[in-house]
Parts: sequence; structure tokens; C-alpha cells
Amino acid sequence: MDPAIVALPREVVPADACLVKETQNNPLTEAGEERFISSMTANPPIENSRNLPASAPRGEHASDPALPTTPIRYDIIGDIHGHADALRALLAKLGYEENGGFYGHPERKVIFVGDFVDRGPKIRETLRIVRAMTDHGAALAVAGNHEFNAIRFHTLGPKGKPLRPHTENNVRQHRATLDEIAEPFPDEWREWIAWFKTLPLALDLGGLRIVHASWCPRSLAVIGGRRFDDAELLYRSSNPDYPEYQAVSALLNGPEIELPVGVFFRDKEGHERTEIRVRWFRDGTEAGPITYRSLVLPASDHVPEVPVDVEVLAKLLSYDESEPPVIFGHYWLDPAAPRPLARNAASVDYSVAAKTGGLLTAYRWDGERVLSYEKFVTVPTRPDRPS
Repeated sequence: MDPAIVALPREVVPADACLVKETQNNPLTEAGEERFISSMTANPPIENSRNLPASAPRGEHASDPALPTTPIRYDIIGDIHGHADALRALLAKLGYEENGGFYGHPERKVIFVGDFVDRGPKIRETLRIVRAMTDHGAALAVAGNHEFNAIRFHTLGPKGKPLRPHTENNVRQHRATLDEIAEPFPDEWREWIAWFKTLPLALDLGGLRIVHASWCPRSLAVIGGRRFDDAELLYRSSNPDYPEYQAVSALLNGPEIELPVGVFFRDKEGHERTEIRVRWFRDGTEAGPITYRSLVLPASDHVPEVPVDVEVLAKLLSYDESEPPVIFGHYWLDPAAPRPLARNAASVDYSVAAKTGGLLTAYRWDGERVLSYEKFVTVPTRPDRPS
């Protein structure tokens, strides 16, 4: 197996690759694109104007051609969303000790799946814990959709408007981060944005793969190992006219599909929905008829039991059970019972930021090809919820 798969040469990907649904309006136009990209490269905006410390890690990432092939024992930690107290408790439960300003373990290393910011009460502290561990080689990290959103929210496009529009909904989603760091500590926040840009979008570590939402080889090929400190990638991933937009959406948000015409369901808030977020990995149930309800992620009894077109399935279920284990976050799963979603696929996002309380979750990987429910380790974000 080629451990540098995520750094394959870039290629054009069809608009329907990984079945990502375009859901946001395009705030950009062709006019000024070349000027924007060249100015970002020659004269970086304030968000990228300061150099990272020399210790900022870039090794062991997906774009590194010398990735380790001998399994290291990893603890993969899910979406944190500013829950620093839960993070400290989970690290302690996993056997990590704080020494010299960072948490470390003599035999293991953490991998963070992204989504450090927004929603939670201690975002600044969370970032400091994560960054200290990555800077000292005690952890690896990939970008989540909330880091990507933050970068674009605070970066101006070619027409002088933010790459992520400051709509009421976008501001509300980012409000906790704005209140705690971005507005009271703008210089420090610029440093965090610069660091977010250095995070890879995926890691292929030989026997283990890490991504925030979905492992889509065609999307990884489009990205070609680039990160968001590449001005062209940042611009194009914000513009639906480019394949990079579809590729980044697949990796950081996961695939969505439309329900058949005339079919809908109502979500838990009573809103009528005609599209669903779906799984992209095979779970061993594909021998019989596959319905929209059997594909929806997270599971929902509200989605109708309508068969899915075979052509849609052929494009969607791209991750076979013969592939190496892949661990991801993003999906706000039911915290009642963390478990693998397939023999070789597991999410470590069990609703950490839920108002009713969720679980900050880790998976302890020791080189196994078949994932086990016994390897999940959790701590609650509310004292009254059992771990």
C-alpha cells in the first residue's frame, strides 16, 4: 500500500464525486481570482502574516512521503469543541501526564480529528493543550470543518468580502470563539488562524487512516496533499465552481444525497428535510436491499425505508471492508453506546457539545485491522452523565 495516497498528483474530479451536496451560495466570482491568489502568496493577509515557531510539526502528515509503516499505538480523540476540562480528564484516563507544559505518554501518541473551536466554554485552553502536544511531538492533528470555517470567516476574498459570509447563522455558530478569543485577543487569534492553515486534511499512517468526516480517495487526489496555507486551495475550496470545493466538502463535511422526488421527513426540530447525510463505508449489510434509512448517518427512524438507486450506491459506498481502519469524527452520534460503525470504520464524535451532555471520546488503536467496541474510552461533559 502506498502510504502517500493522500499526496497523489492532483486530478479533476467530477462534480458528483462522493455525492457532496452544494449547500452554500458562492460569494466569489472569477474576477479578481488571480489577483487574490497572487496577493495571498506574495503579501499574506493579517491572518497569515506571522511565522509559526520552528517547532510547528509538519512531519508524519499525509503529505510527507516518509510516513511510518510500523504501527505506533495511537489514541484518536474526537471533536472537542472547547471542552478543555473533559479533554484533560480524558488524557488522564488514557494515561497521559502533563510535564513541561504538555501532555505526553511514554508509549503512545494522540491523534486529534479536528473541531477544536466553537460551542464550548474553554476554547482557548483547548487550543493551547492541543497545540502544545503537537509542537512537542506528543500528538498529530487534522483539520475539522470548524477550523476550515474559521479560516474563511476571517479571510477576505478577491472582492474584499469574507470567504465565509458573516450571515446570522454563521456568526451564531462561531459566536463562542468570537467572544472568547477572536474579538478580545485579535493578535493571538491571528496566530491560531495561521496554525489552522498548517493542519493536514487527512493522515494515512500505513495501517491506520484519519480524516475529519469521510475518506474519499478521489477528493484526496484533488487536494494532492495541500493544506489551507496554499492560497489557491483556500480560494477554490470556497468556490463551488472548482473541484476543490467538492473535495474539501467531502473530506470535512461528509457526503449528502437527495431523497427521491416527493419524499421527505421531519427532523427532530420539525423541519422538513429532503436530503440526508449518509455513510460512505461498507458495513457488511450490503447483500440485501439498501434503503435511505439504512444509509443515514447518524441513524434516524424518521428517514423513510425507500430503496436507494444502485448507481447512487456505486458512487457512495467507496470504502471497502478490506481497506485499513479509518477513524473520523464529525457526526454527533448517540452517546449511549460508542461502537465501531463497521469492521474498519469508527467515529469518535459522540455529541461532546450537546446541551444535554455528551461524551468526549477516544479510540485506543494498537494495530488491529478489526475495530472493537472495547477500545473506546470516554468521559462525560456533564457530571451527571456516566462515561
